[in-house]
Amino acid sequence: MSSGPRVVIIGAGHAGGSAAGFLRQYGFEGPIVLVGEEPIVPYQRPPLSKAWLKGEADADSLSLKPAEWYAENGVDLRLNTVAASLNRGARTVTLNTGETLQYDVLVLATGARARKLPIPGADLKGVLELRTAADAEDLKAALGPDRRLAVIGGGYVGLEAAASARALGSHVMVIEREPRVLARVACEVLSNFFQDYHRAKGVKFELGAGVQGFEGEDGQIRRVVLSDGRKVDCDAALVGVGAMPNVELAKEAGLACADGVIVDLQARTSDPAVFAIGDVTHRPLPLYDRNFRLESVPNALEQAKQVACDIVGRPAPAPEVPWFWSDQYDLKMQIAGIPFDADSILVRGDPASAKFAVFHLKGDLIQAVEAVNAPPEYMAGRQLIGNRKPISREKLANPAISMKEVAA
Repeated sequence: MSSGPRVVIIGAGHAGGSAAGFLRQYGFEGPIVLVGEEPIVPYQRPPLSKAWLKGEADADSLSLKPAEWYAENGVDLRLNTVAASLNRGARTVTLNTGETLQYDVLVLATGARARKLPIPGADLKGVLELRTAADAEDLKAALGPDRRLAVIGGGYVGLEAAASARALGSHVMVIEREPRVLARVACEVLSNFFQDYHRAKGVKFELGAGVQGFEGEDGQIRRVVLSDGRKVDCDAALVGVGAMPNVELAKEAGLACADGVIVDLQARTSDPAVFAIGDVTHRPLPLYDRNFRLESVPNALEQAKQVACDIVGRPAPAPEVPWFWSDQYDLKMQIAGIPFDADSILVRGDPASAKFAVFHLKGDLIQAVEAVNAPPEYMAGRQLIGNRKPISREKLANPAISMKEVAA
């Protein structure tokens, strides 16, 4: 395989790995170099907080492609390797090995990293984060019967890890700065539901509580110090307070950035020879008439397809409705859309039954839906968000009326 431009992909996560796969699937025959920081082939990350922690998944079962696929399909996979600098004028990327790669087309898929807490004790053993398989392995080793885990940050990843830790018999305390969990990403109805559900499973909460430090013994964390001076005993602490896009390479090379690398609907940056995809991008959301940075597997896949289509000359894929999911205990949470400009919410079903959906509305248009164990509401909601079709609030509020009829 040598005919066609030379494509270099920096970052071998879900976005970068998928871009290489789609290029070959769509018939691209030029050389592809895929540069990844981790020691294992590209893999799925969402199961890290769930199946991996519980011993139900490993690197092989989560691989996007079998390890042999890369050589068999002419993809030069460089593991344990980082791009150190980018020269757009010369169209070269210099690696931390000292090697310089020439490209015709560059794809930045550098992802995001966990936000650090700049507080005393943050470097103690047992202060953990969860972004990679190695992180998941460290957390898994810290869990087990009667082990004590402090989760700093009540977002989806923190709550998923809390659920997995409880399944393994660990004691869990979730410490959240805001007055409720999921405060940045979900409405109050959903926050209250998840807090109650986790409490019923034995998870304890400290809400409205900041963290001012960690204390340890012999280099190992033993306590979390709260802002009011109280201390929470623990054997490990998982810090999940958000992520920061890895824009350094792009910024130093002069590419336009704003909470991520700015791209268009083909995932092209301010340099026509450079694309960017996945968690690192600040991208257009045509449905909402704005730009935003999404952190999700569906976003990584959508942009990987956009890039592959553009490179091989296929028609651009239709813009998708953003979607997300979270599995906790026996709860399947599915989210479609983002509640931009919503002026009201409508709850369909009863949260007490653990089967309901929250619709975020702008007038009679659905902007987003958060569905708990309610696939029909999620599927129909996603369709209605995409086609911008007004709905009847009366029908939507009545669970006796099927979502098929609501969407008709």
